[in-house]
Amino acid sequence: MNKELIIPLVSKKESLRETLRRLFLIEKLNNPLGFGLLLLFSIAIAAVVSIVGLKEGLLAIVGLIAMPIVYGIVAYPRFGIIVYLSMAYLIMWFFKLGVNFPLGTLMDGMEALFILSLFIKQKRDKDWSMFKGPVSTMILIWIGYNLFQIANPTAESRMAWVYTVRTVAVVMIMYFIFLYYITTKEFIRIIFRLWIALAFFAALYAFKQEHIGFFPFEDAYLHSDPGIELLLFIGGVWRKFSIFSDPVAFSYNMVTASLLCIGLMTGEISTWRRVRLGFLTVFFLLVMLYSGTRGAYVLIPATMILLTIIKYNKKILIAVGISAVLAVGVIFMPTSNQTLFRFQSAFKPSEDASFNLRKMNQKRIQPYILSHPLGGGLGATGEWGKRFAPYSYLANFPPDSGYVRIAVELGWIGLFLFCLLVFTILKTGINNYYIIKDPELRSYCLAAVLIVFALNVGNYPQEAIVQYPSNVYFYLVTAMIGVTLRIDKQQNELLDAGK
Repeated sequence: MNKELIIPLVSKKESLRETLRRLFLIEKLNNPLGFGLLLLFSIAIAAVVSIVGLKEGLLAIVGLIAMPIVYGIVAYPRFGIIVYLSMAYLIMWFFKLGVNFPLGTLMDGMEALFILSLFIKQKRDKDWSMFKGPVSTMILIWIGYNLFQIANPTAESRMAWVYTVRTVAVVMIMYFIFLYYITTKEFIRIIFRLWIALAFFAALYAFKQEHIGFFPFEDAYLHSDPGIELLLFIGGVWRKFSIFSDPVAFSYNMVTASLLCIGLMTGEISTWRRVRLGFLTVFFLLVMLYSGTRGAYVLIPATMILLTIIKYNKKILIAVGISAVLAVGVIFMPTSNQTLFRFQSAFKPSEDASFNLRKMNQKRIQPYILSHPLGGGLGATGEWGKRFAPYSYLANFPPDSGYVRIAVELGWIGLFLFCLLVFTILKTGINNYYIIKDPELRSYCLAAVLIVFALNVGNYPQEAIVQYPSNVYFYLVTAMIGVTLRIDKQQNELLDAGK
């Protein structure tokens, strides 16, 4: 018999606090109390299902699961980070599956729990030194500017600001959470493995959509609105979106996953691991073509130029040179394949009607941007603009670009601040790459720099950093730039102290 089961629940020599600590923390409810509570919960849930219904019973079960997760996020933030990153990657898929739950609010709640955990820990440790630096300063300025937009006198709607600021500015607080709680190489490895695993699942999902077809709920979504069919059915072929909100988000996430693999390949790793990462890179880029997103096709070539400049050596030059020759051949080869034809058209923008239309729209909006230094207000364009201020000048303006949206909604002041933020991140990342001595940490830092660069190049033809999961993972890699240098310095200090 398990000896733990014959230990009395309350000992005369124990205080109530010691008893509770033994029962819950040491024995982890592997005792009569635990079995009794489990029996009571089972009876309660069965009663709820029989009296009220199955849906309410399932909600009760979710509530029971949620309580330990909330505790885990506050008490064990690393566990919370893994849950948060997984949710950010899968949240749009859950929406498409028909999950009738405010998942966006759930993500906001997790962010609030992280902040609570940070302040609880800081109350004991009182160490804010790791938050100092140019990137942290610029992020705080950017968050402050977005919060200030609530008072923008030219804004048509305050409610549009409320709905937009969550995914534009509030999510940036996660940069400080990542910066604070990612403290070891082992945890970085876990995060990157999780990222690659989620990306591989998304890639397989898109491969299934391309070669087998859509699930019934996806097919119903595609035919639910003529506007969706107009955007996604081109040249007799459906653009694939995998588990994401749309083909653009899918393609950009495949690009970032491939760049993560390329960055990791630059480290000192085994040949077998390098082969696996190479296979994943090719697979991610292959399924990315199924999205039909021309803006994503140019990101890898553009980022490879940066890689060649940063990591200037013979092997990189040869690999990039061979890839460039192959890419040129693919671009100019005759083809009747619609996916390949769309890829080729990305490198001939002057022949693309949609690209020329975007240029005309951008030219048309320039006088408005120049005359409105604070912009028309956060959320003035797109879905929230149409919903809360349909009569406004900006409500029906299609920005079709992250930078154009910033210029229109936040003015040329906002555009300047955002460009300064991006410049600061890239400058810091490149500097840190040359300072870091550990080859593994150097590869992590390089991967982060490449991803930041690619997303900001992609932010011109599309909106790259406002949708899940890119808006979360962008600030993850931004934090990695500082984390890798800090860990490297700690390692060097330990080595120097041991001499």
